[in-house]
Amino acid sequence: MRMVQHSASVLPNQERRKQPLCTAVRIAMSLFFDQLNGHQPDSLYRLVIEEVERPLLEILMKRCDGNQTQAAQCLGLNRGTLRKKLKHYGLE
Repeated sequence: MRMVQHSASVLPNQERRKQPLCTAVRIAMSLFFDQLNGHQPDSLYRLVIEEVERPLLEILMKRCDGNQTQAAQCLGLNRGTLRKKLKHYGLE
């Protein structure tokens, strides 16, 4: 079975570099905490999931040409769960 490397582009120091997705998330989370100026965030888990899930669904639905069955398969979800998520974010 072929391994797929998960990566994302980030723009540190105005340079575009390919980095693992987890590195991009660490950078984004560090910037987020830096902007809090020592305050504690509320409902951080929900906030992070919603900030990641919506663009993930938007991009995946475009890449799958709106095919919910194919998108659900890519996500490892059943189509009903995907439909609920799409409805939650107004992406139906």
